Amino acid sequence: MPERDSPVLVFWELTKACPLACRHCRAVAQPQRHPQELTTQEGRDLIDQVKAMGTPLLILTGGDPMARPDLLELIAYGVGRGLRVSLAPSATSRLSEDFLERARALGMGRLSLSLDGSSPQVHDGFRGVAGSFQQTLKAMERVKEAGLTFQVNTTLTRHNLHDLPDLAKFVAGSGAVLWDLFFLVPTGRAQKDDGISPQEHEEVYLWLYRLSQEAPFEIKTTAAEAYRRVVLQQGGNNRAWVNDGRGCLFVSHIGEVNPSGFLPLPAGNVRESPLAQLYRHSPIFQDLRDPDRLRGKCGVCQYRTTCGGSRARAYALTGDYLEADPSCIYQPEAG
Repeated sequence: MPERDSPVLVFWELTKACPLACRHCRAVAQPQRHPQELTTQEGRDLIDQVKAMGTPLLILTGGDPMARPDLLELIAYGVGRGLRVSLAPSATSRLSEDFLERARALGMGRLSLSLDGSSPQVHDGFRGVAGSFQQTLKAMERVKEAGLTFQVNTTLTRHNLHDLPDLAKFVAGSGAVLWDLFFLVPTGRAQKDDGISPQEHEEVYLWLYRLSQEAPFEIKTTAAEAYRRVVLQQGGNNRAWVNDGRGCLFVSHIGEVNPSGFLPLPAGNVRESPLAQLYRHSPIFQDLRDPDRLRGKCGVCQYRTTCGGSRARAYALTGDYLEADPSCIYQPEAG
C-alpha cells in the first residue's frame, strides 16, 4: 500500500493563534502566537521534506493560519515546489478579497470553511463569537468571487445532530464542492459528553450514504472510518482511504509530528529528526499502518484494512490507540 511509505495528506498547524473560542477546538487555540512556532525558514525546510516524500496534499491549518504574516510566502513556496496546497482558515475579516486574489494568483487550491449549524444560533454557539455565522457566509461569497473552490467542514456533536438535514440543504445551496463531517473526538476542548452515541453514529452513516447518492457535493468523513464499512455494505464503491498515521500525518506549530491532529501522540520533532524517518520508521506510525496489530473486535473485523476504526477516538476513550473504536456498533462475523 502506498501509504506505508508516503502520506497522502499532510496537515501543518502553522499556529495556535485564533480569535475564535470554539467549544470543541482540537488545538485549544489561543489569542496570541506561540514564540516557538516553526520559523519561515523551518517552514520552507518542512515543505521540502514533504515534497521529498512525494506529492501529498499539504493542508495549512491552525488555529487560524491567517495569523501568520508569512502565510502567502509559504503558500507560494509550497506551490512552487509542486505541491497541492490547501488552506483551512477561520472565517474572520483577515480572509479579505485582496488575500484571496493573491492566494489564487499564487496557485493555491481549495479552502475549507467551518460551518457547524444552519443558523446563527447553532453555529455561533459553537464558535463562541457572535456574528461568526454571518462572517462565514461572507467568506464563502468572497472565496467564490475570487475564483477559488471551497469545502464545508462540520464538527458533529450532540448539540447539532438535530440540525444535520437543514445544514445539508444549506451546504447544497452554498456552492461547496465537498462536505467534510468531523465526528467529535474528545481531545483539546472537546468533551466526551459532547459526542453522539454509537447508535447515532450508525444512523448518521446510513443517512450520509443516502445523501451521497443525490447531493450536488462530495461527502467525506473524518474520525468516522466506519462510514467506509457502511458504504460497502450499501453497495457503494471502495477507494483508497487514509486513517490516523496511515496515509496521514500532522505537524504541530512547534514541529511535533503526530499521526493526526486528533491523535496527539508525537513520534518526534522535525527540528530533531527528518519527517520521512518519523513517518516511515517510528513505532507508533508502524503500529497504525498494520491492521493486524489492532485489538478487540477491530482486530478480527473483515473491514479492518478498509476501515480500521478511528484510532484517535479509541485512544481518547480507552487510552489505547490500537483498541477497538468504541463508537462502532458493528459486530464482526465469526470465523
